[in-house]
Amino acid sequence: MQSHILLVEDDQSIQEMVESYLTKEGFVVTTASDGEEGLTKFMQGSFDLLILDIMMPKIDGLEVVRIIRERSAIPILMMSAKDTDVDKAIGLGLGADDYICKPFSMIELCARVKAGIRRSTKYSAPQQQQDDIIQIGNLKIDPINFTAWKKDEVIKLTSKEFELLKLFAKNRNRVFTKAQIYNLIWNEEYYGDENVINVHMRRLREKIEDDPSNPQYIKTLWGIGYKLEVM
Repeated sequence: MQSHILLVEDDQSIQEMVESYLTKEGFVVTTASDGEEGLTKFMQGSFDLLILDIMMPKIDGLEVVRIIRERSAIPILMMSAKDTDVDKAIGLGLGADDYICKPFSMIELCARVKAGIRRSTKYSAPQQQQDDIIQIGNLKIDPINFTAWKKDEVIKLTSKEFELLKLFAKNRNRVFTKAQIYNLIWNEEYYGDENVINVHMRRLREKIEDDPSNPQYIKTLWGIGYKLEVM
């Protein structure tokens, strides 16, 4: 079955270029030219991934992400001409899964789209043998059904946040460097850009820790990396 992508981009030339390329790659692409139209089409359709520009009329991309994240864990790839850590932190902090800067190559964009869909669909694919529920303190993690609970209440996690939690939960007391985390979760080489990892770790801690500034689960080993500590 073809994957269905919602592309929200107000620049007509970029919209047409991305739509044409992804269509040739076998994707079904629905387009919108502003945030308001994008939200309307998202609510009316069923999509496997969202590509979203940050700067758009009516409703900007960051607000669109915030609204969608209240309803869905769909993979979100953000696009922006601003290559700054502030933009990345804001976008990823709201729940975006990936980020690409303009101008970008269509080969890179397509690779990120495929990776995002692949990471998302592997959680919903039927499997013959289901992993046991992992219990750590007041956390429970279901690795197959992409679900986590804190004190028996479901935690709303993005796909990346869940992958991070799953990685640590399955490797308790093991230390992971940032390079190892990036390679395992993002499936890409690590070039020292700590911002993406830092933002996702902060968001994950905000959701699983009682006191994120004094984490009891995922510990930071300064200058080394992170580990999920179980006594």
